[in-house]
Amino acid sequence: MVEVKLHDIGEGMHEGEVIHFFVKAGDSVKVDQPLVEVQTDKVTAELPSPAAGTIKDIKVKEGDVVTVGSVILTIDAASTPSSPKAEDAPENKDQPVVEKIVKAPSHTAFSGGIATLNKRVLAAPYTRKIARENGVDIEQIVGTGPGGRVTDQDVYNFIEQPSGTETEETPHDFVEEKATTPTKVFSTSDPEEIPFKGRRKQIAKKMVQSLATIPHVTHFEEIDVTAVMNLKKQLKTMDPDNKRGMNVSVAAFFVKAIQIALKDFPIFNAKLDEEKEVIRLEKNVNIGIATDSDEGLIVPVIQQVEQRNIRDIAVDMKDKITRAKTNKLKGSDLTGSTFTISNVGPLGSIAATPIINHPEVALMAFHKTKKTPVVIGDEIVIRSMMNVSMSFDHRVADGATAVMFTNRVKELIENPYFMTLELI
Repeated sequence: MVEVKLHDIGEGMHEGEVIHFFVKAGDSVKVDQPLVEVQTDKVTAELPSPAAGTIKDIKVKEGDVVTVGSVILTIDAASTPSSPKAEDAPENKDQPVVEKIVKAPSHTAFSGGIATLNKRVLAAPYTRKIARENGVDIEQIVGTGPGGRVTDQDVYNFIEQPSGTETEETPHDFVEEKATTPTKVFSTSDPEEIPFKGRRKQIAKKMVQSLATIPHVTHFEEIDVTAVMNLKKQLKTMDPDNKRGMNVSVAAFFVKAIQIALKDFPIFNAKLDEEKEVIRLEKNVNIGIATDSDEGLIVPVIQQVEQRNIRDIAVDMKDKITRAKTNKLKGSDLTGSTFTISNVGPLGSIAATPIINHPEVALMAFHKTKKTPVVIGDEIVIRSMMNVSMSFDHRVADGATAVMFTNRVKELIENPYFMTLELI
């Protein structure tokens, strides 16, 4: 008997929520066939079958939160027709399970729109969530995406189409009634309930842990971003079709400025190990990008920023933010951050007291940019000004150090050509 357990599929992961089973007891499975979809605070992943056989017993239910090491289901590896007979099998039924995350197959076989046995429908986790929330069996949907993948729009189209059980004699107005999704009617005294689980619950635990552990202090500063915005426009003019990758985001300059400042103030690129009573200065600068998605806050990581130029940073950041919003990040995209930034300016924020991404030491938030009259010398000029919030762990660093670090970031952003002196 082979036990399939939840293993650590993300840095610091302790538990995950069972989102969806692709199999049921009695099903025959092949090696690497997806068995179950699990969501952690960082990723949604599929656990594949480590052996061919028959699903013997499913130990948990969809919606259950299980800890790492818990048995999710068992497989009778000797019961598959392609396996040797039980009496001929070697005595290693209890061999350890090596679990790994694999991508879904690149094709799906359909018969009349229904997935054939042991062939799973290709669909993103968020697409499956839409189907589940609307009571739709995703296996009934014919995908229009690449390789037969079911898209979000396929699900919505399926929900809105007339029921396939209606005959031609069904009155047209009745079909239209059936085509609409039933809406639960609440009385004025009934509150609407949102499940507090999955990523939302994991985010809550992370926030509580950070606030309970770290004495937060937030420092505010105002930065003139006129020069860096003008440089961005100038580069775009020189490369209007972006053939040379010169159309970069302003946020990429912010990331590089922080990396350079962290080289001067490494105390903010550190982690406090309370058990060993040491402050560990990290060698690499890995910047986490706090990203808002439909599933909640997620932090993809730009690795080894000290070895990358601004163009590389911009490309990587755009790719990971896009995949974060579509729930397509891998576990490796979410691990190893040493400092986090939050670019909330596009949402209209002017100030905040951000919570540090534990066990990091600091986090900087960039807020809305607006044109403001500013006195420079004896003249009043219009400049593009932006607020920043710098939250830091007061156990590790002092206020004066935080102000000097922020001033260094400010100097680099206000004089972006200074960054060219620091590039590799």
